[in-house]
Amino acid sequence: MPRYAAIDIGSNSVRMMAAEVDRQGTFQVLAEDRQVTRLGESVFRTGSIDPSSFDLLSSVLQRMAAAYKPLGVLALRAVATAAVRDASNGGDFLDLVSNVLGQPAELISGQEEARLIHLGVETRWPHPTERILIIDIGGGSAEIIEADQGSLKVAFSRPLGAVRLHSNFLLDDPPAPADLTRLQDFIKEKLAVVTRRISPGNFVRAIGTSASASAIVCAANRIPRARRTDADRRRATLPQIRRLYRDLSQMTIAQRRAVTGIGPRRAEIIVPGAAVLAAVLDHFRIPHLAYCSAGVRDGILRDLAERGAGDERIRLDREQRLLTENFARRFGVDLKHARKVSIFARELFLALEPLHRLSPEQGRLLEAAAYLRDTGHAINDMGHHKHSQYIVANSDLAGFTDSERVEVAMLCRYHRKAMPSSRHSDFTSLAPDRQRVITLLSTILRLADALDRSRDQRISSISCSLQPAAVTLTLTSPSDVSLERWALERAAPQFRQVFQRPLTIGSVP
Repeated sequence: MPRYAAIDIGSNSVRMMAAEVDRQGTFQVLAEDRQVTRLGESVFRTGSIDPSSFDLLSSVLQRMAAAYKPLGVLALRAVATAAVRDASNGGDFLDLVSNVLGQPAELISGQEEARLIHLGVETRWPHPTERILIIDIGGGSAEIIEADQGSLKVAFSRPLGAVRLHSNFLLDDPPAPADLTRLQDFIKEKLAVVTRRISPGNFVRAIGTSASASAIVCAANRIPRARRTDADRRRATLPQIRRLYRDLSQMTIAQRRAVTGIGPRRAEIIVPGAAVLAAVLDHFRIPHLAYCSAGVRDGILRDLAERGAGDERIRLDREQRLLTENFARRFGVDLKHARKVSIFARELFLALEPLHRLSPEQGRLLEAAAYLRDTGHAINDMGHHKHSQYIVANSDLAGFTDSERVEVAMLCRYHRKAMPSSRHSDFTSLAPDRQRVITLLSTILRLADALDRSRDQRISSISCSLQPAAVTLTLTSPSDVSLERWALERAAPQFRQVFQRPLTIGSVP
């Protein structure tokens, strides 16, 4: 599966997640990190991001980048939300983030934030036939989302984030009764547009995302913060939330920190978070809140996968593909077959990335070889792989550097018959790292070629599962694929030699 990374720069914390994600939203998390930064505190107090936050965010993002970059992610999306939207120096801040990450960071709207939250929830906890209300209380804003049958119907982003409300209203410890009254009046005022547009009742459930919801559900169920992952899909009733709000608002911060489920930093801002949750549930007549661990980062990853982000790095660009196909056509290559092999090669390249760890750009050489490996038939069917190498290596093929053209030619040479060997002088003339690239890619190309051995496109799709002891390749086809299975089994010994795992072939109709 392709790998992606997401960074969510919120008003209270920065979160990073890197994962393997397919286009159906299946996740395998590879790396996660979270750092409380309180970025919004200075913004909501002074209107700008404090200079000290620049230094903190720089070090945090460097640490996160060091975690995801070795994973070979196809694409990264880094977004900033409410605090940066409100900050007078938000542009300077985004420039810093972009410089640290090596690519532009985005300032997203409240509506885009809501869309990503909904997509994340539907990925982690699908509701294909039900009406739900999603409440995400961040540091600077709260997103309130109505969804029905898996689709987002309407979403609102309101200035009801926990850090913002705490900075603006709760100055004493414990909060003064008058300040709590002002807080509740402000929440009611800012929710008015939401309550006019979303009709109450008939919700199957309310789902809370974000750390405020997690803390409330943990506290209601007496789940320690060290085990907060256990809170996923657990519930807190409205009476429990009301009681927690009342009790927490009468405690000092030291007392709140001692409450099971409330973390030491969350204790500082949990009172306004609980107030917003209670107000929303009360208005919409929803008797309980269920927590979901999804967030903006989950939505980003799903969105990147659905859009095929980063695919351009492993594909020939439009001009390269046109030039390559025209070159192949000159030598009588069956382009329908070549295109099918190139698709299989790309899918295998992505699926086997945890084993080969090649850069995405190497996939372009693999695709070119899938088109050109049969050019040698124009000279002689016998030993056509060697003729293909000669044709490509000595061609005027445009769109590739000289070294790339030589490597594509070598992949054509090794797509069948003998594997790369120290007996082959042109292979040993390559640097060791390039020898490794040729050995790995030629093995993948052999499998891709075998998958259309009949040249009838009998296999409609493939899936590749990696286990510690084996790699399983499953073929989907309504037709007889015995010829393709035979060709794959012939290539399996070379696969095991190169990838150090046996290859198992399965099929489904």
